[in-house]
Amino acid sequence: MSVVRPFKGIRPKVELVEKVASLPYDVMNREEAKEMAKGNEYSFLHVVRSEIDVEDSMSQYDEMVYKTARKNLDNMIEDGILCQDETPRFYIYRQIMQGRVQTGIVGCTSIDDYMNNIIKKHEFTRPEKEVDRINNFDYCDANTAPIFLTYRKNNELNKIVNDWIKFHKPIYNFTSDDDITHIAWVVDDGDIIGRIGEIFDGIDYLYIADGHHRSASSVKVGLKRREANPHYTGQEEFNYFLSVVFPDEDLFIMDYNRVVKDLNGLSNEEFMTQVKEKFDIEEYNGEGQYKPTEKHSFGMYLNNKWYKLTAKEGIYDENDPVDRLDVSILQKNLLHPILGIENPRTDKRIDFVGGIRGLEELERRVSKDMEIAFSMYPTTMEDLLSIADAGEVMPPKSTWFEPKLRSGLFVHRLND
Repeated sequence: MSVVRPFKGIRPKVELVEKVASLPYDVMNREEAKEMAKGNEYSFLHVVRSEIDVEDSMSQYDEMVYKTARKNLDNMIEDGILCQDETPRFYIYRQIMQGRVQTGIVGCTSIDDYMNNIIKKHEFTRPEKEVDRINNFDYCDANTAPIFLTYRKNNELNKIVNDWIKFHKPIYNFTSDDDITHIAWVVDDGDIIGRIGEIFDGIDYLYIADGHHRSASSVKVGLKRREANPHYTGQEEFNYFLSVVFPDEDLFIMDYNRVVKDLNGLSNEEFMTQVKEKFDIEEYNGEGQYKPTEKHSFGMYLNNKWYKLTAKEGIYDENDPVDRLDVSILQKNLLHPILGIENPRTDKRIDFVGGIRGLEELERRVSKDMEIAFSMYPTTMEDLLSIADAGEVMPPKSTWFEPKLRSGLFVHRLND
């Protein structure tokens, strides 16, 4: 049984929402964040990437950065840029990208569900990456960014959401600079709020789609608050964290491609000979780049040529949800044994390129600082759910979700 409950959202004034809403903190570096927020005092990057407001020489993990985030958030509330709803509510958040629609419910999920694996994971987290968001959430006394969750679709929940959208006006409706439309509604009917909570109570599991580090950080902040408040009841806001929960059928995973710096000392001929042991190789003579159209096929760009690779039978276990992933097949049969990429999490010779950048980016990287590139067939939602259900984890950089959730549209106070 999953807990999803309403909350008193802190959110932008309607006339400022376009200026406040920002991309999530982890899709940009410090310099890019500073450029994005340039000339926009309302940008929520001043909260989620507050290092843009301190001296460049200061570490982005300095305590002053997190104090600045809290100051900026407080100022936005005091100045009326952000306002808090008076009663707990759910919100509906719809995104439209290139005609494709995904619609989720904004609410708060339970840190106990996370710890008890009611909220299932499919990636490892790195403690050093958690610390940054722990500090941001803790100093701000708020979840400043939502977790991207999913669930296996529920027809009654879909109907409630669709009916609400049909008969109510949105509070926000704008298109961001990247041509993604963002629409949001407030669900303030007590009976509907209660029914949404009841339906989630009957859904066995939620799944993290994107935001493993944010969710782990949220849980650790909640546990820190419990330790400081030994007589907590479990109903305090710090026991819950901000989430947007989407039905699985709405979500879109893009390819997550690979580029490698060199051939590990091999000549082109030696490399191709070794690849042929595990993959069928076919030179691609079509226009543009080779984009895989089915599982277990890969594009390879080498010496200004594209090739199609097809995994040979027997090199993966079709009954193993992790082993049959294309990212696993490529890692175990080519990247590691041939190119020497033992740990893709830490090896500096490999880099990852989200499909949103297009396959032209692979060619550009090869011409600039890499020697070989691989285009991937996207991991599917069923792959993700199956692996999470099996209690397994995906290899790093297996999924790239688009569109990304905007920060600043909803904030959840931990000490309400």
